Amino acid sequence: MSAFPPLLRGSRAASGRLSRGGSAGNSLCFRAKCLRLASSQHEHSSSSRCYTNAAGTGTVRIGCASGFWGDTATSVPQLIYGGNLDFLVFDYLSEITMSLLTAARTKAPDLGYAPDFVHVALAPFINDIHRNGIRVVSNAGGVNPLACAEAIQEVVRKAGLDLKVAVVTGDDLMPQRSLLSKVKMADGGRQALPRTLHSMNAYLG
Repeated sequence: MSAFPPLLRGSRAASGRLSRGGSAGNSLCFRAKCLRLASSQHEHSSSSRCYTNAAGTGTVRIGCASGFWGDTATSVPQLIYGGNLDFLVFDYLSEITMSLLTAARTKAPDLGYAPDFVHVALAPFINDIHRNGIRVVSNAGGVNPLACAEAIQEVVRKAGLDLKVAVVTGDDLMPQRSLLSKVKMADGGRQALPRTLHSMNAYLG
């Protein structure tokens, strides 16, 4: 399952009639380990900047630069320079990716995210992203979105820019392990949680 609707998949920009509102129904404001970059000069006080699929005015152009961790990085410049985008989105996660990121975090507490998102997808193009007023949304934070945000903030600082970096957390379910162990499973049979558990996430990917 992709973290993004089919409209957003692929390397070409998707264009559609979308309105800005506060509805959570078909919102493009993703809630699982998302990172967003926004230039303060592009903020609009009259809008929450949460775009929904409800009928409205204006066109929002969205480009998806990746569908998985390890996807080609050539789509980033293609979309930035040829897509006339409002939003650039990245989907990095899968079940195996979550496991790999958890293993990385176990070795070093400042790991657990997709580093190539920061150093390959963002850093070389951060000035052009800012110049074009493009907002970036990604689940590259993996199991350590705060560390990912810190790495992005360092890229922004080195570029001498004033950009906002937002993080959405709350997917880590390890603190609720004992409660979830009592939940009845509806997958054809109930299997107890393993004795050793390294991560448990409410995961979209």
